[in-house]
Amino acid sequence: MATSRDYYDILGLDKNASEQDIQRAYRKLSKKYHPDINKAPDAEEKFKEVNEAYEVLHDKQKRAQYDQFGQAGVNGQAGFGGQGGYSSGGFNDFSGFGDIFSDLFNGGARQHVDPTAPVKGDDLDYTMTIDFMDAIKGKTTQVTYTRSETCPTCQGSGAEKGTHPITCDKCHGSGYMTVTQQSMLGVIQRQTLCDKCHGRGVVIEHPCKTCHGKGVEDKQQTLEVKVPAGIDNGQQIRLSGQGEAGKNGGPYGDLYIVFRIRPSKDFTRRGNTIYTKIPISFAQATLGDEIRINTVHGETSLKIPAGTQPGTKFTIRGEGVPYLRGDGKGDQISTVEVVIPKSINDKQKQALVDFVKAGGSSITPQEKNFFERLKDKLG
Repeated sequence: MATSRDYYDILGLDKNASEQDIQRAYRKLSKKYHPDINKAPDAEEKFKEVNEAYEVLHDKQKRAQYDQFGQAGVNGQAGFGGQGGYSSGGFNDFSGFGDIFSDLFNGGARQHVDPTAPVKGDDLDYTMTIDFMDAIKGKTTQVTYTRSETCPTCQGSGAEKGTHPITCDKCHGSGYMTVTQQSMLGVIQRQTLCDKCHGRGVVIEHPCKTCHGKGVEDKQQTLEVKVPAGIDNGQQIRLSGQGEAGKNGGPYGDLYIVFRIRPSKDFTRRGNTIYTKIPISFAQATLGDEIRINTVHGETSLKIPAGTQPGTKFTIRGEGVPYLRGDGKGDQISTVEVVIPKSINDKQKQALVDFVKAGGSSITPQEKNFFERLKDKLG
């Protein structure tokens, strides 16, 4: 079968889809349209389309040819399109060239994995959104998700209790069959998925009533997850064996939890360093002070030296984010912001005027202009 539909459309993907996206789409759609499960009249045809699309898109070389030349690229017609004077049977006889050349340059006949061999289950991704402080300090929480689990009735065989899958008599258990074609080079042979067992190598005559022949069931799973202290946005942890069920007795896949962290209104994080702003008054900046400031681990004291300028940065050692691998924490860098009052009383105004006068000749011309304007404004 050679479908005229776009392979990306068949799998519900765009052309930028990753290899993992292709695998997920294939797994989902092959389950949906598998003839042993879906009895709709067009299910088998759709199943074949899905397999055909996957065979091309999961192979990097074939995918590149398809992206460049479309169907002609995977049917061996790339570079011959647009030539007039040939009716059907002309360059159409080049169909299969891609497979011929692939066989020649890959050491002969293709090597196929035993379809009845144990296969590890697919991995799953789960995105967890947590608060800023939970990422700093860590926490224990729960996640609930859906995964496939080995059917408890048939133990994953897909066959009704008391029966067993039988070896496919068409492909003799290989999952593939040989198709002979006539081409301009003569008779060639190609291998394709067996249309009786659909690549499984076995046929289930009496499907399990619990899983309907799939060998697995979708179930909700709830896990307790320990969020590591110091986890950062976009980082992930792996929970071994918590992914999809394996095939033919293979182990379960893994669950990857990817973290998304809500921002904080008080703190900014870059790696293991925390950044904050410290609002202080004009008097504190001028005279100096010892103040209490917030860190992600609680309050601490900070000495403000006399004459501290706006924008001065103070580094508080060990008050940052814990290191994921190893002891210790990063630092907190706090930047001074001098807060100018929006309104002051008469006594405060006079004190500022006296401050200006007391400065005498030490005031620079630029400062003098400022204080003169200030004096005029304060009247």
